[in-house]
Amino acid sequence: MPTTELDRLPGLGPLYLRAAATTPLRRTDPSRARLPDTEYVRSEITVDRQHLAEYNRICGFDNRDELPLTYPHITAFPLAVTLMTDPGFPFPLVGLVHVANSITRHEPLSVTDSLTQRVRLSGLRAHPKGTQFDVVTETLVDERTVWTETSTYLRRGTGDPQAPGTSELAEPETTEPTARWKLPRDLGRRYATVSGDRNPIHLSAVTAKAFGFPRAIAHGMWSAARCLAAFAGRLPRSCTVDVEFAKPVLLPSRVEFTEEAGEQPGRRLFALRSSSGKAHLRGSLRTL
Repeated sequence: MPTTELDRLPGLGPLYLRAAATTPLRRTDPSRARLPDTEYVRSEITVDRQHLAEYNRICGFDNRDELPLTYPHITAFPLAVTLMTDPGFPFPLVGLVHVANSITRHEPLSVTDSLTQRVRLSGLRAHPKGTQFDVVTETLVDERTVWTETSTYLRRGTGDPQAPGTSELAEPETTEPTARWKLPRDLGRRYATVSGDRNPIHLSAVTAKAFGFPRAIAHGMWSAARCLAAFAGRLPRSCTVDVEFAKPVLLPSRVEFTEEAGEQPGRRLFALRSSSGKAHLRGSLRTL
Protein backbone atom coordinates (compact mmCIF):
# COMPACT_ATOMS: atom_id res chain seq x y z
CA MET A 1 0.00 0.00 0.00
CA PRO A 2 1.48 3.40 -0.98
CA THR A 3 2.09 5.65 2.02
CA THR A 4 1.99 9.45 1.98
CA GLU A 5 3.51 11.21 4.98
CA LEU A 6 2.08 14.63 5.79
CA ASP A 7 4.20 17.17 7.68
CA ARG A 8 1.27 19.43 8.54
CA LEU A 9 -2.45 19.18 9.18
CA PRO A 10 -4.52 19.33 5.97
CA GLY A 11 -6.76 22.40 5.78
CA LEU A 12 -10.39 21.31 5.99
CA GLY A 13 -11.69 24.45 4.25
CA PRO A 14 -9.93 23.73 0.93
CA LEU A 15 -10.86 20.05 1.22
CA TYR A 16 -14.56 20.88 1.56
CA LEU A 17 -14.31 23.22 -1.43
CA ARG A 18 -12.72 20.41 -3.43
CA ALA A 19 -15.49 18.06 -2.34
CA ALA A 20 -18.17 20.51 -3.50
CA ALA A 21 -16.44 21.19 -6.83
CA THR A 22 -15.98 17.52 -7.68
CA THR A 23 -19.38 16.23 -6.51
CA PRO A 24 -20.80 16.01 -10.09
CA LEU A 25 -17.81 13.86 -11.10
CA ARG A 26 -18.28 11.29 -8.34
CA ARG A 27 -21.17 9.25 -9.73
CA THR A 28 -19.39 5.92 -10.04
CA ASP A 29 -21.43 2.78 -10.61
CA PRO A 30 -21.07 0.94 -7.24
CA SER A 31 -20.25 -2.29 -9.07
CA ARG A 32 -17.21 -0.56 -10.58
CA ALA A 33 -16.21 1.53 -7.58
CA ARG A 34 -12.72 1.18 -6.14
CA LEU A 35 -11.23 2.81 -3.06
CA PRO A 36 -7.88 4.63 -3.21
CA ASP A 37 -5.20 2.39 -1.71
CA THR A 38 -3.10 5.23 -0.29
CA GLU A 39 -2.45 5.41 3.44
CA TYR A 40 -1.91 8.85 4.96
CA VAL A 41 0.46 9.19 7.90
CA ARG A 42 1.02 12.13 10.21
CA SER A 43 3.65 12.05 12.94
CA GLU A 44 4.60 14.15 15.96
CA ILE A 45 1.00 15.16 16.64
CA THR A 46 0.70 17.16 19.83
CA VAL A 47 -2.52 17.93 21.65
CA ASP A 48 -3.52 21.54 22.17
CA ARG A 49 -4.75 21.78 25.75
CA GLN A 50 -7.17 24.61 24.99
CA HIS A 51 -8.73 22.63 22.13
CA LEU A 52 -8.95 19.55 24.35
CA ALA A 53 -10.65 21.57 27.10
CA GLU A 54 -13.25 22.86 24.62
CA TYR A 55 -13.85 19.34 23.29
CA ASN A 56 -14.29 18.08 26.86
CA ARG A 57 -16.73 20.87 27.67
CA ILE A 58 -18.93 20.23 24.62
CA CYS A 59 -18.93 16.45 25.05
CA GLY A 60 -19.24 16.29 28.84
CA PHE A 61 -15.82 14.87 29.73
CA ASP A 62 -13.86 15.95 32.81
CA ASN A 63 -10.64 17.87 32.19
CA ARG A 64 -7.82 15.40 32.80
CA ASP A 65 -4.38 14.63 31.39
CA GLU A 66 -5.81 11.39 29.96
CA LEU A 67 -7.36 11.88 26.52
CA PRO A 68 -11.05 10.98 26.13
CA LEU A 69 -11.56 7.69 24.32
CA THR A 70 -13.02 9.46 21.27
CA TYR A 71 -10.51 12.33 21.02
CA PRO A 72 -8.07 10.68 18.54
CA HIS A 73 -10.99 10.57 16.08
CA ILE A 74 -10.78 14.37 16.02
CA THR A 75 -7.05 14.55 15.33
CA ALA A 76 -7.35 11.96 12.53
CA PHE A 77 -10.45 13.47 10.90
CA PRO A 78 -8.56 15.76 8.45
CA LEU A 79 -6.66 12.72 7.14
CA ALA A 80 -9.94 10.86 6.63
CA VAL A 81 -11.40 13.83 4.71
CA THR A 82 -8.24 13.98 2.60
CA LEU A 83 -8.80 10.36 1.60
CA MET A 84 -12.50 10.94 0.89
CA THR A 85 -11.72 13.91 -1.38
CA ASP A 86 -8.92 12.09 -3.22
CA PRO A 87 -9.44 12.20 -7.02
CA GLY A 88 -9.77 8.43 -7.00
CA PHE A 89 -12.46 8.31 -4.31
CA PRO A 90 -15.70 7.24 -6.04
CA PHE A 91 -18.41 8.92 -3.93
CA PRO A 92 -19.40 12.52 -3.06
CA LEU A 93 -18.34 13.43 0.47
CA VAL A 94 -21.63 15.19 1.22
CA GLY A 95 -24.32 12.55 1.52
CA LEU A 96 -22.18 9.85 3.11
CA VAL A 97 -23.83 8.49 6.24
CA HIS A 98 -21.73 7.50 9.26
CA VAL A 99 -23.56 4.33 10.36
CA ALA A 100 -21.23 2.67 12.87
CA ASN A 101 -17.99 3.12 14.77
CA SER A 102 -15.65 0.81 16.65
CA ILE A 103 -12.78 1.98 18.87
CA THR A 104 -10.24 -0.20 20.67
CA ARG A 105 -7.92 1.30 23.28
CA HIS A 106 -5.01 -0.84 24.41
CA GLU A 107 -3.76 1.75 26.88
CA PRO A 108 -4.76 5.30 27.82
CA LEU A 109 -3.33 8.22 25.89
CA SER A 110 -1.97 11.28 27.67
CA VAL A 111 -2.20 14.92 26.65
CA THR A 112 1.62 14.95 26.68
CA ASP A 113 2.02 12.01 24.25
CA SER A 114 3.42 12.59 20.78
CA LEU A 115 1.11 10.70 18.42
CA THR A 116 1.49 9.13 15.00
CA GLN A 117 -1.71 8.41 13.09
CA ARG A 118 -2.18 6.22 10.03
CA VAL A 119 -5.46 6.39 8.09
CA ARG A 120 -6.64 4.27 5.17
CA LEU A 121 -9.83 3.12 3.44
CA SER A 122 -10.93 -0.51 3.20
CA GLY A 123 -13.85 -2.93 3.09
CA LEU A 124 -15.85 -1.65 0.12
CA ARG A 125 -18.93 -3.86 0.14
CA ALA A 126 -22.58 -4.03 -0.83
CA HIS A 127 -25.34 -3.04 1.60
CA PRO A 128 -29.11 -3.46 1.22
CA LYS A 129 -29.42 0.35 0.95
CA GLY A 130 -26.29 1.11 -1.06
CA THR A 131 -22.56 0.61 -0.56
CA GLN A 132 -20.50 0.57 2.65
CA PHE A 133 -16.81 1.15 3.34
CA ASP A 134 -14.55 1.70 6.34
CA VAL A 135 -12.12 4.41 7.39
CA VAL A 136 -9.45 2.66 9.48
CA THR A 137 -7.26 4.68 11.85
CA GLU A 138 -4.29 3.56 13.91
CA THR A 139 -2.77 5.76 16.60
CA LEU A 140 0.76 4.98 17.76
CA VAL A 141 2.95 6.19 20.62
CA ASP A 142 6.65 5.30 20.48
CA GLU A 143 5.85 2.93 17.58
CA ARG A 144 3.29 1.03 19.69
CA THR A 145 -0.26 0.84 18.36
CA VAL A 146 -2.32 1.96 21.32
CA TRP A 147 -5.64 3.02 19.74
CA THR A 148 -7.51 1.85 16.64
CA GLU A 149 -10.78 2.89 15.06
CA THR A 150 -13.03 1.65 12.27
CA SER A 151 -15.62 4.18 11.07
CA THR A 152 -18.21 2.66 8.74
CA TYR A 153 -19.89 4.88 6.14
CA LEU A 154 -22.83 4.21 3.84
CA ARG A 155 -23.29 5.66 0.38
CA ARG A 156 -27.04 5.40 -0.22
CA GLY A 157 -28.16 4.13 -3.60
CA THR A 158 -29.02 0.93 -5.38
CA GLY A 159 -28.09 -1.81 -2.97
CA ASP A 160 -28.12 -5.57 -2.79
CA PRO A 161 -31.11 -6.93 -0.84
CA GLN A 162 -29.12 -10.09 -0.16
CA ALA A 163 -26.11 -8.25 1.27
CA PRO A 164 -25.61 -8.05 5.04
CA GLY A 165 -26.65 -4.73 6.53
CA THR A 166 -25.17 -2.96 9.52
CA SER A 167 -25.55 -5.45 12.36
CA GLU A 168 -27.77 -4.23 15.19
CA LEU A 169 -26.22 -4.19 18.65
CA ALA A 170 -28.35 -5.32 21.56
CA GLU A 171 -29.91 -2.54 23.60
CA PRO A 172 -30.33 -2.35 27.37
CA GLU A 173 -33.61 -4.00 28.30
CA THR A 174 -34.40 -1.46 30.97
CA THR A 175 -36.37 1.61 29.93
CA GLU A 176 -35.47 3.57 33.08
CA PRO A 177 -32.98 6.29 32.03
CA THR A 178 -29.65 6.60 33.75
CA ALA A 179 -29.50 10.27 32.72
CA ARG A 180 -31.50 12.82 30.74
CA TRP A 181 -29.87 15.51 28.62
CA LYS A 182 -31.24 18.66 27.01
CA LEU A 183 -29.49 19.36 23.71
CA PRO A 184 -29.37 23.00 22.53
CA ARG A 185 -30.18 24.22 19.05
CA ASP A 186 -26.57 25.24 18.34
CA LEU A 187 -24.95 21.98 19.46
CA GLY A 188 -24.17 20.95 15.88
CA ARG A 189 -22.38 24.24 15.14
CA ARG A 190 -20.44 24.10 18.40
CA TYR A 191 -19.28 20.53 17.84
CA ALA A 192 -18.44 21.32 14.19
CA THR A 193 -16.15 24.12 15.38
CA VAL A 194 -14.14 21.81 17.64
CA SER A 195 -14.24 18.70 15.42
CA GLY A 196 -13.88 20.25 11.98
CA ASP A 197 -16.84 18.20 10.72
CA ARG A 198 -18.89 20.93 9.01
CA ASN A 199 -21.41 18.76 7.22
CA PRO A 200 -24.38 21.09 6.42
CA ILE A 201 -26.88 18.70 8.06
CA HIS A 202 -25.41 19.62 11.46
CA LEU A 203 -25.11 23.41 11.13
CA SER A 204 -28.61 24.89 10.88
CA ALA A 205 -32.22 24.09 10.05
CA VAL A 206 -31.85 25.87 6.70
CA THR A 207 -28.85 23.83 5.54
CA ALA A 208 -30.26 20.60 6.99
CA LYS A 209 -33.58 21.02 5.13
CA ALA A 210 -31.65 21.05 1.85
CA PHE A 211 -30.78 17.42 2.62
CA GLY A 212 -34.23 16.32 3.76
CA PHE A 213 -34.03 16.92 7.52
CA PRO A 214 -36.63 19.10 9.29
CA ARG A 215 -33.96 20.54 11.61
CA ALA A 216 -30.22 20.29 12.13
CA ILE A 217 -29.09 16.96 13.60
CA ALA A 218 -26.42 16.17 16.18
CA HIS A 219 -23.15 14.60 15.02
CA GLY A 220 -23.00 10.87 15.59
CA MET A 221 -19.54 11.12 17.15
CA TRP A 222 -20.80 13.77 19.56
CA SER A 223 -23.52 11.31 20.64
CA ALA A 224 -20.93 8.56 21.06
CA ALA A 225 -18.62 10.85 23.04
CA ARG A 226 -21.42 12.10 25.30
CA CYS A 227 -22.42 8.52 26.13
CA LEU A 228 -18.84 7.56 26.97
CA ALA A 229 -18.47 10.67 29.12
CA ALA A 230 -21.29 9.21 31.24
CA PHE A 231 -18.90 6.38 32.16
CA ALA A 232 -16.55 8.86 33.88
CA GLY A 233 -14.13 7.01 36.16
CA ARG A 234 -15.43 3.61 35.05
CA LEU A 235 -13.86 3.07 31.62
CA PRO A 236 -11.45 0.12 31.61
CA ARG A 237 -7.81 0.79 30.82
CA SER A 238 -8.07 -1.52 27.79
CA CYS A 239 -11.45 -1.75 26.09
CA THR A 240 -13.44 -1.87 22.88
CA VAL A 241 -16.46 0.35 22.23
CA ASP A 242 -18.87 -0.40 19.39
CA VAL A 243 -21.65 2.01 18.46
CA GLU A 244 -24.31 2.08 15.78
CA PHE A 245 -26.12 5.23 14.77
CA ALA A 246 -29.85 4.76 14.27
CA LYS A 247 -32.48 7.52 14.30
CA PRO A 248 -30.94 11.02 13.90
CA VAL A 249 -31.05 13.35 16.93
CA LEU A 250 -32.88 16.51 15.86
CA LEU A 251 -31.81 19.77 17.49
CA PRO A 252 -32.95 21.04 19.87
CA SER A 253 -34.23 17.99 21.74
CA ARG A 254 -34.24 15.99 24.95
CA VAL A 255 -32.63 12.56 25.02
CA GLU A 256 -32.25 9.76 27.54
CA PHE A 257 -29.10 7.72 28.25
CA THR A 258 -29.51 4.16 29.52
CA GLU A 259 -26.92 1.55 30.47
CA GLU A 260 -26.86 -1.90 32.03
CA ALA A 261 -24.60 -4.95 32.35
CA GLY A 262 -24.54 -7.24 29.32
CA GLU A 263 -24.88 -11.00 29.44
CA GLN A 264 -21.14 -11.51 28.98
CA PRO A 265 -18.75 -10.63 31.85
CA GLY A 266 -16.99 -7.30 31.40
CA ARG A 267 -19.56 -5.91 28.94
CA ARG A 268 -21.90 -2.93 29.34
CA LEU A 269 -24.74 -2.14 26.96
CA PHE A 270 -25.88 1.45 26.51
CA ALA A 271 -28.27 3.44 24.37
CA LEU A 272 -29.27 7.00 23.59
CA ARG A 273 -33.02 7.25 23.12
CA SER A 274 -35.75 9.77 22.52
CA SER A 275 -38.40 10.30 25.19
CA SER A 276 -40.63 7.98 23.16
CA GLY A 277 -38.09 5.19 23.49
CA LYS A 278 -36.76 5.15 19.92
CA ALA A 279 -33.04 4.49 19.72
CA HIS A 280 -30.69 7.15 18.37
CA LEU A 281 -27.58 5.16 19.24
CA ARG A 282 -26.87 1.62 20.43
CA GLY A 283 -23.56 0.80 22.06
CA SER A 284 -21.45 -1.86 23.70
CA LEU A 285 -18.45 -1.36 25.99
CA ARG A 286 -16.22 -4.42 26.49
CA THR A 287 -13.17 -4.86 28.73
CA LEU A 288 -10.20 -6.46 26.96
